[in-house]
This record gives sequence, structure tokens and C-alpha cells, in this order.
Amino acid sequence: MLLNNIFRQTKAKKHEQRKADLHRALLHYEARIGGQLFGQVPKGGRREFFCLDEHTWVWHEEWIDEKGKRQVMTTRYDVRQNSIVKSQGAHSYQAISEQEAENLYRAIKLYQQHVGAELRRIAQTA
Repeated sequence: MLLNNIFRQTKAKKHEQRKADLHRALLHYEARIGGQLFGQVPKGGRREFFCLDEHTWVWHEEWIDEKGKRQVMTTRYDVRQNSIVKSQGAHSYQAISEQEAENLYRAIKLYQQHVGAELRRIAQTA
């Protein structure tokens, strides 16, 4: 009986780990697709745009500046019932402008179109 319980718990943990690994891999894949929506990523740089959860969008970019120094900026957008707020780096949340909200909306629509199309393509080949 004890051995069966240990076996069941181990199997359940492995299943949960596989689910977590798959979710993480899918999120990274979607982030790369999202990062390509806005043009070529400069050599040595990295750009990601993705939906973290049903209320949170993340824009992450890394680049080499004109002095050869690596720069990193992460912007987190939290969509609330009556507003959208953002946080960049270590700064606290602040409301975004109407223009930035429109830009974010267009970016989300592009993301949904491109990621959806790519996931459908993958599903058809699987």
C-alpha cells in the first residue's frame, strides 16, 4: 500500500512537471513570435512580447547600445477593469496614455493573429 502511494505521487509529480515544462516552452515560443511582430531584432539583441496571463502583457527587449553596453528593458502591462497600467524596470505602476493603449491594443491583435496562425500550422503538421 505504501509503495503504491509513493508510485502514484511520483507519477503525478512527473505529469505536473511535464505540463509545467510544456507551458513554459509554449510561452517562450509565443514570446519569440510576438517579438518578431515589430521588425527585425538587431544582431545581439532579443525582443519578446507575450501574454503572461489573462490580464498581463509583457514586452522585453535587450540590445547593445552605441557604446557597446548591453541594455535591458522590461515593460509589464496590467489590464484592469477600467484602465491599463504599466511598470518598467524597477518603477512603480503608472497609467498609460490613450495613444499607448491604442498601440498596445493593435499589438495584441497582431500577436493573436500571428501566434494563432502559427499554432494552427503546428497543429496541422503534428
